[in-house]
Amino acid sequence: MGRGPDFIIIGAMKCATSTLHEQLAIQSGLFMSRPKEPNFFSDDDIYAKGWDWYRGIFEGADERALCGESSTHYTKLPTYPHTVARIRRHLPRVKLIYIMRDPIERLISHYLHETIRGRINVSVDQAIEQHPELTAYGLYSRQLEPYLEAFGREGVLPVFFEHLVAHPQEELERICRFIGYEGRPRWDFSMKAQNVTSEQLRKSVIRETIVNVSLLRRIRRWLVPRHWNERFKAFWRTTSERPMLMPESVQRLHAVFDADLARLGARLGFEITSATFREVASAGPHEWVEPQAYVSGGDPGGAFETVAPRHRWRIAPQGVNPPARQVCGSSRRREGPP
Repeated sequence: MGRGPDFIIIGAMKCATSTLHEQLAIQSGLFMSRPKEPNFFSDDDIYAKGWDWYRGIFEGADERALCGESSTHYTKLPTYPHTVARIRRHLPRVKLIYIMRDPIERLISHYLHETIRGRINVSVDQAIEQHPELTAYGLYSRQLEPYLEAFGREGVLPVFFEHLVAHPQEELERICRFIGYEGRPRWDFSMKAQNVTSEQLRKSVIRETIVNVSLLRRIRRWLVPRHWNERFKAFWRTTSERPMLMPESVQRLHAVFDADLARLGARLGFEITSATFREVASAGPHEWVEPQAYVSGGDPGGAFETVAPRHRWRIAPQGVNPPARQVCGSSRRREGPP
């Protein structure tokens, strides 16, 4: 029987988790799960399959390899409320990677993802009102806080989509150091981005019947030339233009996201809003800073004391990076249920 993973990409949805998963999968000494998203710790019906079923996903890994999986359901509060407790129970020392993206861009990509699959069939402005998960899954601080409480800052790596896109090799090396990988990772620039919404195929009963019914699939492969297959795919591929939010929706989203981003920025040592997200995120990489607060009645020039996370966090001076975190080597774990 296999073992549990050494690290998990926990989200966020539509933030290049599939691309990172595949880039890690091609590195020697790393084993990434198939399927990419087992959703074991989040989905009750899958969790009911048991720990042995989950460990079996990693059965093909070399004993010395680091194992990982990438389930974005793990940061979908309030939809899956038991995820963090389950991960903590089975994998108390697992390393967690969380990718964040401009929250409004993530929301729009999420909306298109659902419309392509036929799960949402209203305008984006109506969808925000009718489907609160579009907003909730982009409240990064809200999604992260239970993990930071359970695993500590040293157990969770913040990654920004914008910096990953701009500096993929640098971020890949940083991620690999975090998980304890001792090899020399190389980003494959020839690999296409994975699970790109604009390249996904629209839901269709006709197309799915042709693709999934065994006899029809064989006939298609025998009789239809490959270049015609590509034309069929192009026909079914979504051609939706990027939806434009109404100004009042944008204003409302800015207010919601900015309140959450204020907490996130305090943990990272800088100010960030939905309007400045891409600029600030691109300037990374960013690390957590120590929780600090001014001492009551102390020197306004900078006397600090450590406080609980719900209080004010110290903001690192501009141009001064927080101390680098020591990267520890991989520990060979064999965690299981208590």
